Amino acid sequence: MLPAVIAARDLPLVLIHDSREHVVAKSMNSGRCSRREFLQSSATVTGAIMLSPETITQARAVTAKRTAVDQVTLGKTEIKLSRLGMGTGSGNGGTQTALGREGFNSLVKYAYDQGIRYFDCAQNYETFGWIGGAIKGLPREKLFIQSKIWGQNNNVLAAIDHHRKTFNTDYIDSMLIHCRVNHDWTDQWKAMMDAYDEAKAKGWIRSKGVSCHSLPALRAAKESPWTEVHLVRINPQGCRMDGPEEEVWVSDDYGHEVSLVMKEIEAIRAKGRGIIGMKIIGNGTFVDAADREKSIRFAMSLPALDAVVIGFKSRAEIDEAIQRMNRALAES
Repeated sequence: MLPAVIAARDLPLVLIHDSREHVVAKSMNSGRCSRREFLQSSATVTGAIMLSPETITQARAVTAKRTAVDQVTLGKTEIKLSRLGMGTGSGNGGTQTALGREGFNSLVKYAYDQGIRYFDCAQNYETFGWIGGAIKGLPREKLFIQSKIWGQNNNVLAAIDHHRKTFNTDYIDSMLIHCRVNHDWTDQWKAMMDAYDEAKAKGWIRSKGVSCHSLPALRAAKESPWTEVHLVRINPQGCRMDGPEEEVWVSDDYGHEVSLVMKEIEAIRAKGRGIIGMKIIGNGTFVDAADREKSIRFAMSLPALDAVVIGFKSRAEIDEAIQRMNRALAES
């Protein structure tokens, strides 16, 4: 229990200090007290009010409301990002580029104004060349930019440098190997992983990881000590979730076993790595509001997820996601 002082005319002065609930001062109307007693009581009250930093931190943790745009820490990386991120690759980015460059830039700025600081990109998204213009004028140190490169073992450093120049930034906060499905991807793309390590040593990227699109690939990512950040498909409907098939898309969008993915996510979290959930809206297939509500509530109930990313095409979609997340977090 936090210390509390109650003082009023003709009422006792009582200090309740932590779980021991010590009464440290006499009633101010129970009789006259000596100067020494008064000073001793005052000193005790003053000392109790000066809480330790640990107590203050605990109090804030208990009373603070979690929101969609909180700054959270990505695993053990110590990198901060907003709990909700804006995806820029819906339909490989075609959904966003259909807005036109001006419309896209406006949407990114709107997301930022609502508190979103995480923007999810990729080299093969149609929006790739638009990111630099969209974030122009925004304070770079407040942004978390995640991007991805499709599997390639040649000229990886040049590709990362191309990201920096295209985005007009010195560094990328999180760089992922994009869309792995094979169980042996860590062997197949070893040269690429080495190049990421070199880029991190140069300060071109701050963290490294992988986005997976199959259970075999996810399990390989879990076992590899190289991986710092995991972008994982998750929703309670089992839509576009990782399954046993080692291919990017499967004909049956629904019906994947959510518990199998959750098992891997929990094992990854036990290693202290950063985890970001994707496909929260089922790759845009959750047109029913009830499906979106169910999925967002499910994601917000998972302690293993640091953040989630959703592809947006309108201000209304951003507003809705923030409102649903805030409500789910408040009630969880």
